[in-house]
Amino acid sequence: MATHLRAFVLLYAVMSILVGARQVAAQQPLTLADVEAGLPEITADEPLATEFSALQAARYLDRSALNWQKTKKCATCHTNLFYMIARPALHTVQPDSGEVRSFYEDYRKVRWQKKGPTQSQGFWPIVIATGLTFNDIQTNQKLSPVARDVLDIMWTVQREDGGWRWPDCDYAPLEIDDHYGVTVAALTVSVAPDDYAQTPQAQAGLEKLRMYFRNNPPKSLHHRAMLAWCSVRLDGIMTDTERQATLAELLSLQLADGGWSTAGLLTDWKGRTRSDGQPLDTKTSDGYGTGLVIVIARELGVSADDPRLQRGIAWLFANQRESGKWFTRSPVNEARNLISNVGSAYAILALQSCGELPGWPWGPPKPVGKD
Repeated sequence: MATHLRAFVLLYAVMSILVGARQVAAQQPLTLADVEAGLPEITADEPLATEFSALQAARYLDRSALNWQKTKKCATCHTNLFYMIARPALHTVQPDSGEVRSFYEDYRKVRWQKKGPTQSQGFWPIVIATGLTFNDIQTNQKLSPVARDVLDIMWTVQREDGGWRWPDCDYAPLEIDDHYGVTVAALTVSVAPDDYAQTPQAQAGLEKLRMYFRNNPPKSLHHRAMLAWCSVRLDGIMTDTERQATLAELLSLQLADGGWSTAGLLTDWKGRTRSDGQPLDTKTSDGYGTGLVIVIARELGVSADDPRLQRGIAWLFANQRESGKWFTRSPVNEARNLISNVGSAYAILALQSCGELPGWPWGPPKPVGKD
């Protein structure tokens, strides 16, 4: 009897050590040293996960952002920008290494220490300011000095027409025209803590930004949706009637399985067709379309309990892949399906916005500027 008891105690101790080791391993941040250089393939062939895992989502976001940083050594809107925005929502299940945040800060502290960006590089301050500002909101609700500095730099490379130069890599809808970049800048200033939008430089820049929107109407529902999101806190950009019409159009495109298609947000963009001759795939739900629509709907006042959003949340829970990502096919031209990275970040933000993950940081809208 005593022998059996000792064996049981020993087995229990070994199991406890193994479980503890797994828990410790799960809590160890993934670092640059842990990822290989060279971008991995992102395909639709990866199996679905058997159940939703916030831990796997955190690991995927970490790996994709660190891999891009190690391989490309740049900040970009399709991978590490929205990592900066969404990753804090998962900090309770897995801490991050802080290396992506430091990389973003180094643009101001190292790269731009002696010479800042020029107008031809206007997109860099938008990307860096957006990543730092939203990361600040998600962590402590205060605008860090480095984020404030980059926001101030952003206005110095704004063009006279109110826009900024944005990459045109023919990667719709993120890297194809200046309009998307201007909406990202507007959104960032509108949510920046500590009344940044009321500073003199922001007020002057916002006046030019409004002029840009007046002279350059959005080319697609996707861009109208981004504009509607900006207008929640920045007035003089879109009327309430236009905002509600955009919301209704977004919600009407929900597919039978509960999700949304990114390509479905682009069908009204004149001349925008796939380079391979195939039609836009408007009937396949994906992570980017579903996450984006849920986040914007929440920001435009739709309740988290709304049946349409709940069906979208159910789609997200059911369609995570084994690696932790949500797949999104490049909607127009072949772009390695990199939009899956920002789509996975939007999926996390959508879950957070509906209370499925803790800490949705945005309170009631606070209009700034003129009517």
